This record gives sequence, C-alpha cells and structure tokens, in this order.
Amino acid sequence: MAETQSPRIAILPSPGMGHLIPLVELAKRLVNNHNLSVTFIVPTADGPPPAAVKSVLDSLPSPAVDYVFLPPVSLSDVPPDAKIETIISITVARSLPSLRSTLSSASRRFSALVVDLFGTDAFDAAVEFGAAPYIFFPSTAMALSLFLHLPKLDESVTSPYSDLEEPVQIPGCIPIRGSDLLDPVQDRSNDAYKWLLHHSKRYRLAEGVMVNSFPELEPGPIKYLREKIQRPPVYPVGPLVNMGEIQTRSDSCLDWLDRQPHGSVLFVSFGSGGTLSYNQVTELATGLEASGQRFLWVVRSPDERTANASFFTVRSESDPFPFLPEGFLDRTRDRGLVVSSWAPQARVLSHGSTGGFLTHCGWNSTLESVVNGVPLIVWPLYAEQKMNAVMLAEDIKVALRPRKGEDGLIGREEIAGVVRRLMEGEEGKKARYRMKELKEAAARVVMTAPEGCSSKALSDVVQKWRQDQKCNYN
Repeated sequence: MAETQSPRIAILPSPGMGHLIPLVELAKRLVNNHNLSVTFIVPTADGPPPAAVKSVLDSLPSPAVDYVFLPPVSLSDVPPDAKIETIISITVARSLPSLRSTLSSASRRFSALVVDLFGTDAFDAAVEFGAAPYIFFPSTAMALSLFLHLPKLDESVTSPYSDLEEPVQIPGCIPIRGSDLLDPVQDRSNDAYKWLLHHSKRYRLAEGVMVNSFPELEPGPIKYLREKIQRPPVYPVGPLVNMGEIQTRSDSCLDWLDRQPHGSVLFVSFGSGGTLSYNQVTELATGLEASGQRFLWVVRSPDERTANASFFTVRSESDPFPFLPEGFLDRTRDRGLVVSSWAPQARVLSHGSTGGFLTHCGWNSTLESVVNGVPLIVWPLYAEQKMNAVMLAEDIKVALRPRKGEDGLIGREEIAGVVRRLMEGEEGKKARYRMKELKEAAARVVMTAPEGCSSKALSDVVQKWRQDQKCNYN
C-alpha cells in the first residue's frame, strides 16, 4: 500500500486584506508546525486581483503554499450603496462555478476547505469534492457566539436591536447594548443583515470552527463554545498575528521611537480602512496636543462623506497634513511624530518606547497589542469593533473608551483626559498590568503542543484531517 501523503488544505479567503492576513498566519502554522501543504483559492471581482494581495501570497514559502486566483465575477448589478458584507457574500457566491472547476482539476484531493466568516456558500462544493468544510473565524469568540446565536435571536426579537431597552445576552458573554452589536445587524431590512443571517444558519454545517482567540483572553465565550456547542466543534487557535519581518532598513518611525523614553509614546492608528471626519481630525489633533503626552500618529485624509464640504471637496490619500490644525505640527514637534497613511504597526507595538495604543480595535490590531502587552484606548469605527470595545473596556479591562458628545464627536477635552489617564493615571496602570498578564498568557498558549492550548487545539484539527486522509487511502 502506498504511503499516506500529508493532508493538502485549501483556503478560500473572503475578499479584503483584513480577511487574508490571519488566514496567511494560519497557513504558516500548518506548513511550519505540521508539514501540511496549502493552496489559497482567491475570489476576485471586477478586475485583476489587488497587487497587495498577490505580494502577500508571493511571500509565503513555496512550494508548500501555492495559490490560484479565481476569474473575476461581475458586480455591476450590485447597488452602489451595498454594504461590504453583501459585496463579499455575492463575490463568493458567484465564484462557486470557478471554485468547483478548480477543485475538480486539482492534481490531488484536498482534505479540507477552510473558509472565513462569509464563505459558507462554498461548503456544498467542498463536500462534493471530498473536502471537509471548516471555518476560520478571524474575530473574537464573542462575535462567534453571536453568529451561532443569531438565528434564535432573530426569531425572538422583532424590533431593531438598537431599540431594545435591555442589553442583549450573547451566550457566555458580557451583556451588550443592542446599539453596540456589529454593524450589519443594525438594519434588519438591509441585505447585509440577510446575508449575515444566511451564513450564521450554515455555520452548523461546518465540521469545525477555528477561532482566532484563546481562553485567557475570552474565558466566558470560549468556555461556552467549547462545552455547550455540540455542532460544530470550536477550536481556539489564537493569537494568530503577523509580528512583522526582521527589520532590514531604517524607518523614520522606529528611529524616532529609539529616541523616546521607555513606555512614553501613545501610538495612534485607525487601521488601513479607518478614516475620520474633518471635524473629528481637528478634535483629535487638539486633544493630543492638550494631553501633553508623546504620540506617534498615523494620519489619513478625512472622510469626505462626513466632513464639512466648505473645507474641502476631494479626499487626498497622499497628503493629509493640510487638514491638520494650523501650527499643530510645529507646536508638537518636540513630543509628537505624525506620518501619512502607514506605519510598520507590528514593529511599533513591539518597541519599548510604545506605552499605549489608540485604536479602532479591529481584531488583528487588538491581538498585536495583546502579544506585545500594550494597553488600549478603544475608538471603534465599523464592523464588529463596538463589540470589541465593550469586551476590552468593560469585561477584560485592558482599555479605556472615550465618550462621544451630543454632536456625535469625541471632543478634545475628552481625548486629552483619556490619553493622560492611560499614559500616567491609575486606570492606565491597571490596564497595563492586566495586559502584561495577557501577553504572558498569549506566549504560553502558542507554545509547542501539548504545552500550549492553542497549539494543541490546532493539532487536534490537523490530527482529524490526518485521520480522514488515512481513511480515504484505506
């Protein structure tokens, strides 16, 4: 009898770098720690794949990891105001014929097809070609618990969730206001909600869900998911984060940080997709200046949809500095550095001079903070970020959350106060100590199995794939 080959795994990422990056980290673990081979099957829409996506995939170890881009599907009939969840779901659904063709023409059968949170329509194709359907959930266990609970919640609640007088009780989680639930559930008449409900019902068809979290970070929801959910089994495999490559060139951010006192700098960044209005940029700049604290701010041009049109008409990605208050850069030159659009975030957060992170609390950024022990100021913008903010500030208490004023803005006084409280106040000290504990726990859980519980959870998944592979050979 021929020797059993190591399992070959297909990964189908939803469109978007935020979905691809954690799946890339999963692929690295599967290849480096378990000697598997991985093929990324990437849906595309309305044109060639983004250069950034191809660059990330090209950086993975070959031939253990390869990739194929599916032919682009047309979204010309999708309404221009469609939400991202709708666009992603339609892209995946319309890519299914190409996915079937790719699976059928593969030189060797895939043992499993791993999709992320909006890829469940690919399950039927996976089963058709003998690949076990799995989900990699790139967000919190809290959000996963909501996904699994959503069909029941949808049946029991008839009003908009934001109108509920009592907080929503997500199983295993801290109670949360309906208005803080993830964005696509806020308008139940929108297609985004209908797609979310569609996917959540199909989660039960998966043979397993890997979630990018770990028990010390989310003890309540993970305990519930592991002990109370029979189908599908849940495997906490996090934190899977990109810690950045070894520095090979000088960077102005890092050079500047090298000259700052230990733990003295607040890093301010809203991620690759986060923008503020003109008025909010002004309040943030003025608040940072008034705080008296050192800061490194990755600034983007304001979002023209929410800015005062009398100030500008065209958003300029290349030069956000004209939108800053007059004289701000000169007045803060001795203790602040402002850079345009991008900074090497993983390296900044691991730098000894970084003592806090003002963030949109996207889950990738949050996990990068956890593994580096950096406490947070949470400023959620979209997606599930308000849920993350509640969990981080009210449950595990590693973050402070500024409050909006009646005008919908977070004012300069509020910003200055919360920055000072994080960087030099008692609340900040407590958050920093708690984050230090989580940093140590994060290092433990990814130790080589069986010591690390996250490594063991991933090993359990791989062992199941190996058993299935062996059965197929026999």
